[in-house]
Amino acid sequence: MTSVVEALGAGVSVLAVAGLLYTAMSGVFVLRFFRGPSSAPTPTHEHRRSVSVTVMKPLHGDELGLRQNLQSFFIQTGLGPVEILFGVQDAADPALKVIKSLIAEHPIGAAKLCLDEREHGYNRKVSNLINMASLASGEVFVLSDSDISAPADYLSRVLHALVQPGVGVVTCPYYGKGEAGFWSQIAAMGLSYQFLPNVVTGVALGMARPCMGSTIALRRETLERIGGFERFRNVLADDYAIGAAVRLLGLKSVTAPVLVSHSCTEKALTALFLHELRWARTVKGVDPAGHAGSIVTHPLPLALLALLLLGPEPFSILLLAAAFLARIWLMSIVDQASGQRLGAWWIIPIRDMLSFVVFVGSFFSQAVEWRGAKFHVTTDGDLSPL
Repeated sequence: MTSVVEALGAGVSVLAVAGLLYTAMSGVFVLRFFRGPSSAPTPTHEHRRSVSVTVMKPLHGDELGLRQNLQSFFIQTGLGPVEILFGVQDAADPALKVIKSLIAEHPIGAAKLCLDEREHGYNRKVSNLINMASLASGEVFVLSDSDISAPADYLSRVLHALVQPGVGVVTCPYYGKGEAGFWSQIAAMGLSYQFLPNVVTGVALGMARPCMGSTIALRRETLERIGGFERFRNVLADDYAIGAAVRLLGLKSVTAPVLVSHSCTEKALTALFLHELRWARTVKGVDPAGHAGSIVTHPLPLALLALLLLGPEPFSILLLAAAFLARIWLMSIVDQASGQRLGAWWIIPIRDMLSFVVFVGSFFSQAVEWRGAKFHVTTDGDLSPL
């Protein structure tokens, strides 16, 4: 029995060391990707001003920070007129009050509302987008979730990436912003200090071609060629599926070095856990091998597990200390990229242990809960109601 435990401890130690190397590599890639928040060039070509853009915001509920997040899309610079289209599927949705207030405060034609209750499939966000598409007037669609806030040069830089030769769709990485106390801060730190570095590292190594709900920018003509939003009405990972469909046309999906924020509003551990479990199972459904390999992105829990298996030997103690310091170093790199401190160092062990539990839990079921409804995720990523 002792030999089995020692062998297991040795294996976990190897994974923890691999995690240490991965963490160091991630920090370097984050530094290179963003090159600081203000040094990336902002496009100024006049022809970009003549391209009409519709920002599509599918909404559901008056979540914390909603007004501030939506407001950030009205103050974009470096472009001509931009149309902001809000989509709601329920006449009693509390988001309507916020939308109508914003529309009243801005010039006529700058924003408009699509209130349409029709459902077209199990993915309600995509149903909302299907309803909205008929009212959108832009040549370029920029889809962005309601919980996203953007810097003033966001649209200009996204469009700059989209007009490059061979590019079909553009997305953006994001960090977390806690809006509802301790657990929302824990959620935000997971996005900032784990998800964000993983995305940047995957892109840098050519192992990931993400397309995320934070930003999906593509031409209207490209959307029509992939079958419109209707094609994704029953797909859980609609954002990833849109990117994959565009690549099948022979066009590139690009991750622009534009950092936006994602509002985290979880007020309790249960809500946070279920939300992140749905994300993890979505990723596992999209890329099972990559998801399994992401175990190396958890060096601190792995080092702690090695310590428990091997006992307080000098190597296991040193490994745990090195894993903790590596995670703190990566935190500082991400904070530098965002231009602000996104979380407290002492929360990292709590955050990392929770992430590891979510990772392990993602392998035990294909069920997800979304907007109060429960679904089974099929092997091809479609939603099936339970």
